[in-house]
Amino acid sequence: MAIAVVTGATYVCSFGTSPGTLNVTSQAAVIVSGRPAATVTDVAPMSSITPCGMCTTVSNPTVAAATTAALGVLTPQPCIPAPVGTWLGGKSPLISGKPGLANDAKLLCAYGGLISIVSPGQTAVIF
Repeated sequence: MAIAVVTGATYVCSFGTSPGTLNVTSQAAVIVSGRPAATVTDVAPMSSITPCGMCTTVSNPTVAAATTAALGVLTPQPCIPAPVGTWLGGKSPLISGKPGLANDAKLLCAYGGLISIVSPGQTAVIF
C-alpha cells in the first residue's frame, strides 16, 4: 500500500550525495497530518525539488567540466535539480484536480538520475 506524501518529505537522487526535501507548491487546500499533500506536479526545481547535495554524474555539464579540468578525476558539483516531467506513480484520490503523490513514485532527472521518496513526511494516511 502506498503512503501519501506531504511537504517536508525526503527523497534521494541516484547521483546525489544527500537527501533533498520536497516542498508542496501545487496546492495548499488539502492537508494531511497537518501538512499540505503533494501531487505529481510538485516538480519545480529549487522550490518544490531542492538540491540533493553534490551531483556525481558526468552527464551533468558542470560535473563534466570540473572532471575534465581535474584531468579525468570525477569532481562532483553542487546539485541543481533538473526534473523531467511529473512524478511517475501518482495515485488516486485527486488532490486539487491532480493525482496525489505516493511514496513509491519516481521522478527522472535530465542528467540521468532517478529520484525516489525515502520518507513521505507522514505515515497516517494510506492511498
